[in-house]
Amino acid sequence: MEREVVATTKAPGAVGPYSQAVCAGDLVYTAGQIALDPATGQMVGDDISTQTDRVLLNLKAILESAGSGLTRVVKTTVYLQDMADFAQMNQVYSRYFASSPPARTTVEVSALPLGALVEIEAVALRYD
Repeated sequence: MEREVVATTKAPGAVGPYSQAVCAGDLVYTAGQIALDPATGQMVGDDISTQTDRVLLNLKAILESAGSGLTRVVKTTVYLQDMADFAQMNQVYSRYFASSPPARTTVEVSALPLGALVEIEAVALRYD
């Protein structure tokens, strides 16, 4: 099985030795995304709702570049700096996954890159 590295300028570039996503067979595995603006490389927003929105826009751009999309996501992992932000994150998240949402794990972590409040990674199916 071949693996294919995904890179798009419509989402923040990798800031280390990793890829935005890797396709393997019929699956796309994204790197965790934080709320970086792809145009400026700067963190967007200082609240969980704004950051969650930017994170999901970044994931959408990466998945589409890989020949997939948010409707093809089968699993996400959400990392929150503070579990008290769960309800607000969930409210934004539910707008992107309104019907047939993917499986999800949400965990609180002690810190995220660049002081982010949320980081999300996804596994999705590629389009036929």
